[in-house]
Amino acid sequence: MAYLRKGARALAVITAMLAFAACGRETGGQTGAPAARSEAGAAAPKRYFVAAANRHAVEAGAMALERGGSAVDAAIAVQAVLGLVEPQSSGLGGGAFMLHYDPAAGTLETYDGREVAPASARPDRFLTPEGEPMNFLDAVVGGLSVGVPGVVRMLELAHEEHGVLPWAELFEPAARLAEEGFAVSPRLHGLIARIPRLKQMPAAAEYFYTEDGAPLPVGHVLKNPAYARTLRLIAEGGADAFYEGEIAAAIVEAVNSAPNPGGMTLEDLRDYRPVKREAVCGPYRGYEICSMAPPSSGGVTLLQILALLEPFDMKGAGADSIEAIHLLFEASRLAYADRNMYLGDLDHAAGDLAPEAVIAGLLNPAYLAARAALISRARAMESVGAGDPSVYAIDGEAAPGRWSGFAPDASPEPPSTSHFVIVDGEGRVVSMTTTVEFAFGSHLMAAGMVLNNQLTDFSFLPERDGVPVANAVAPGKRPRSSMTPAIVFDGEGEVWAALGSPGGPAIIGYVAKTLIGLIDWGLSMQAAIDAPHAVYPRGAPILEAGGFDAQIVAGLRRLGHDVSERELTSGLHGFRRLPDGTFDGGADKRREGTWKTGFVAE
Repeated sequence: MAYLRKGARALAVITAMLAFAACGRETGGQTGAPAARSEAGAAAPKRYFVAAANRHAVEAGAMALERGGSAVDAAIAVQAVLGLVEPQSSGLGGGAFMLHYDPAAGTLETYDGREVAPASARPDRFLTPEGEPMNFLDAVVGGLSVGVPGVVRMLELAHEEHGVLPWAELFEPAARLAEEGFAVSPRLHGLIARIPRLKQMPAAAEYFYTEDGAPLPVGHVLKNPAYARTLRLIAEGGADAFYEGEIAAAIVEAVNSAPNPGGMTLEDLRDYRPVKREAVCGPYRGYEICSMAPPSSGGVTLLQILALLEPFDMKGAGADSIEAIHLLFEASRLAYADRNMYLGDLDHAAGDLAPEAVIAGLLNPAYLAARAALISRARAMESVGAGDPSVYAIDGEAAPGRWSGFAPDASPEPPSTSHFVIVDGEGRVVSMTTTVEFAFGSHLMAAGMVLNNQLTDFSFLPERDGVPVANAVAPGKRPRSSMTPAIVFDGEGEVWAALGSPGGPAIIGYVAKTLIGLIDWGLSMQAAIDAPHAVYPRGAPILEAGGFDAQIVAGLRRLGHDVSERELTSGLHGFRRLPDGTFDGGADKRREGTWKTGFVAE
């Protein structure tokens, strides 16, 4: 499904985006070099932008763009490389959400490549024989946590609609790198060393550790011929080669022969289909913020946070002030309470609410105004629960359905994932968040890939006191996500920014903080990304360790916030368009990302 943006202004949008694509800084992050200017009197060259979590992925995307490829072409190349060099975060054995904006058509489309539960899945999947929720790590490791991967079929659909270069060519950079090898990065080494259960899985132990069981050292040249074969099979046979044949058989074998066998079948893989959904969009201080609809909770929750902050003077409060952080905490508490009660795969909702009714109710301005009125500048709320959108009219009519028939979610949601942003020479934009969920997913490998543990994003409790949980496990259902890929439009309908992040449920807070930095505090994209995090993802306020002085922490505690401080490893990537049309790019220094801009070859 496509969201048609301001059709009367389509020509203006096309013109603006072409100008946008033709301008920008030459380099960013750690890679890129100045590109030659065109001769006097010649048409301005078309310019591209790509930001991702690893320089190899950025170079693969840039290679596609320099050859005139589309943003979707580059996304395929980037994802194929990330699955090799950053297997702890994403890969072809996982899922993703993609936003795609086409200025020529004036349309914003979203692609849902989220994993699904196999047909054998039941609501008690993550309960012990005593009826208690499993220990998270016990649930993660093995086949029980693996959902049917979605990213390959999703990318194929997007390529059919927006691809320019041949499908097969897009996998070659990753295949060559898998055969020739790449140097193990400090982050990959550190995570191998910190995830002891990874060594318990034979395929992972053989791949990630030395013969004597030590984690591969930084700089070790790691080769993956099995992954190269997988990529070439997909290149030749399309997504069918992944969801049928030897790759599918390897996935099913790994899932069902592992500890906690998962009951996945070849039919589960063969039947997987991505979904195109309407974007969720909302205003913030004259901009329009667009993101992903459920089963991602990211878009709705982000828009709620921003709407709840709209009545408050965040600019006047000042960047990273006690007042600004307090207001952000309070808005986040309210939005996350609604998220935990109502959001999940709305195509399999537990109550009688249609998906569009849930979204409309949670983003109803009248409802959000009432929720914002609960926020005090002087004191943190003593307790926060989900609201009841049903009592607020929408367009003069009462909100439909039954809003009281849900119980709060109980899913652990650890941080991981990866995000990348791309603009091609025609101004098409991709903002895509991709994941295998936990670090190294289920710790299982098949056909050279890490397999996801996405099903642990479901609530481990299917009900509370007899009341169903919206995010309970069910066959064919997609687990709730926090991924929040975003594209921002200015008041003229032009793309102004795009961004996103990994980080589990904190993703929403990372993206909200960065948007506030850009819009309210006038920061550059890099400065907004670098700004210390203040998030409220799991019912308690968290400040990024080392980011705030003792006076800020003490002031928040005086307002009633029981704050803790710890490392918050986001992985934000994005760009902002400056008034002169240049790219203001940013890559998160908390990980190993970079960005690059250059010219499309004529």
